[in-house]
Amino acid sequence: MVQINENIATPPVSSLSRFFAKSRIIAKPGFNRWLVPPAALAVHLCIGMAYGFSVYWLPMSHLIGGSAPLQCPPDISFWQQLFTRQCDWKISMLGWTYTLFFVFLGCSAALWGSWLEKVGPRLVSFVATLCWCGGLLLSAIAIYFHQLWLLWLGAGVIGGIGLGLGYISPVSTLLRWFPDKRGMAAGMAIMGFGGGALVGAPLANWLMNFFADGQGNGVWQSILALSAIYALFMLCGTFGYRLPPMGWHPSGEKAQKVINSNPGIQVHVSVAWRTPQFWLLWLVLWLNVTAGIGILGMASPMLQEIFAGKLLSLDLSWQALNGEQLKRIATVAAGFTGLLSLFNILGRFFWASVSDMCGRKVTFALIFFLGALLYGTLPLINHGGYVALFVCALCVIISMYGGGFATIPAYLADVFGSQMVGAIHGRLLTAWSAAGISGPVLVNYLREYQLAQGVDPARIYDITLLVLTGLLIIGFICNQLVRPIPPKYAMTAEQQQQAKGLYTINKDALLTWHPKPATPLLTLSWIAVGVPLLWGMGTTLQQAVKFFM
Repeated sequence: MVQINENIATPPVSSLSRFFAKSRIIAKPGFNRWLVPPAALAVHLCIGMAYGFSVYWLPMSHLIGGSAPLQCPPDISFWQQLFTRQCDWKISMLGWTYTLFFVFLGCSAALWGSWLEKVGPRLVSFVATLCWCGGLLLSAIAIYFHQLWLLWLGAGVIGGIGLGLGYISPVSTLLRWFPDKRGMAAGMAIMGFGGGALVGAPLANWLMNFFADGQGNGVWQSILALSAIYALFMLCGTFGYRLPPMGWHPSGEKAQKVINSNPGIQVHVSVAWRTPQFWLLWLVLWLNVTAGIGILGMASPMLQEIFAGKLLSLDLSWQALNGEQLKRIATVAAGFTGLLSLFNILGRFFWASVSDMCGRKVTFALIFFLGALLYGTLPLINHGGYVALFVCALCVIISMYGGGFATIPAYLADVFGSQMVGAIHGRLLTAWSAAGISGPVLVNYLREYQLAQGVDPARIYDITLLVLTGLLIIGFICNQLVRPIPPKYAMTAEQQQQAKGLYTINKDALLTWHPKPATPLLTLSWIAVGVPLLWGMGTTLQQAVKFFM
């Protein structure tokens, strides 16, 4: 039996704080837990547009000069580029927005993960909505007035904070609702983050074409419209969050068997990050993301430089291609990039679901082993000119990149318990920030070094692929070294009660209920997130099939 502890002293709170109070979102008996995943998807599909923001880079680089970009003087300083309105932005400068996204995502998730456990997911998701949509609003203003520093501040910094808070807010909630299917639950939410670009990028393109006129290309209007659309969707998801009462578990013998097989030791976030298990898992995530994100960012030029004329059924090297042929293979590469995005999404759900059947440790062992095998054999595939095998191998590799993101929250819950997994997951995401720098730097600089040494473009990635193979082997070893957490790190009963705050649970008492039958709200919730996601997948598949037929 679960009883509200009325003796806990609570400080005075404002009416807004009471509205977002954690106690207000505790589900009542009969609540259907399948209402929570679409709420999480609504948030993640919006913030996932960070992956597709590069759709704006080229139009943003033509804001002043139009079809003929007005280049800045060669002697212009870095600081002058941040404020100038006399010349167009370089794409290399715009790309820093992408870097800021993920640096501030990891930092904000680490800094405010504990706050999430204290105040609950609804308030954190509301703040994430204000930051992400407010950041987009500032970006539209920055583009209108052509101020690069404001673009970095709005989208990169403020938007990046919104990304971090929005990313972690639903994960711990879903893990509590699905203790019997932790991998699948985390995969459903994080799949939305990977799918945000599939929905957002074509939508952004359509909006730019809709708002374009003779005097502008519709960029700032498109971002402003996205800000309003995303605010609506994210608020619907935010107010759809519910928490299960402490001690709740799903009904059914199968669910009970899974829960009983995991005794559920609980570790406080202040202790968890000091354990060897935390840092081994940090390395597991960092190495997996480093290997994936570097290739993901270079997939298009990699395909073009390695296979060159073979993409057009011509036996021509990269240097022998003319301008028209280069444009045609760039179109092929664009379809390939879209296909990788699709496998990034599917891998998040697939590998996370596999982890429910095989266990997290076994799943990551498969990811690292298969990844090392594919990276190690890619040079042979490339030298043989097997384009189809190369495409298939990269799709599997990127699926495991996404799968690592989706599986790691459940892995953390298995090792440290689900009570503070949101805060622990937030700190672990600093590995993503680190990989966002190390992966692209490693791939890009090795490529430039090979070119400087006069290596043929078809072979400039051989060393890179072998280095990434080595990183995945190290990741495999780190994963194998993860051991169950010793009991000495577990929270005491008093610490657990303080962390729970609102509830006192009788010993061995667990609350369960049979969910209410499917309601129109449940159906509408899934339609609201399912239709945009399926539309994005269909659009990507249509382009990819056309390019690879």
